[in-house]
Amino acid sequence: MCIFCDIAVGKQKAEIMFQDQDMVAFSDINPKAPVHILFVPKKHLESLQALGEGDIALIGKLVWKAKELARDQGISDGYKLIFNGGQLQRVSHLHLHLLGGWKAEEKVSEV
Repeated sequence: MCIFCDIAVGKQKAEIMFQDQDMVAFSDINPKAPVHILFVPKKHLESLQALGEGDIALIGKLVWKAKELARDQGISDGYKLIFNGGQLQRVSHLHLHLLGGWKAEEKVSEV
């Protein structure tokens, strides 16, 4: 089992921001922004390439919840969403990063 699967079932501790039957959202332990939240499907999917047609709603739900938590965190005026997954990642479990909270005068790199 991977660390994200362990977090999803409560075997590994994390600062949980949201959880339901399909996904878990938690603060990144190595944040790259003032607000850095990971959204992880509870279904183990290695990458976007592993998605099936039945996973379309799940991916939409991850993005929708990221939008809601961005609002709740006060960063809805500007943030980044980045999907990661695959064997080149530290954790081979598809996940979505919500990054934001920079001050207006801080330069944010383009992706």
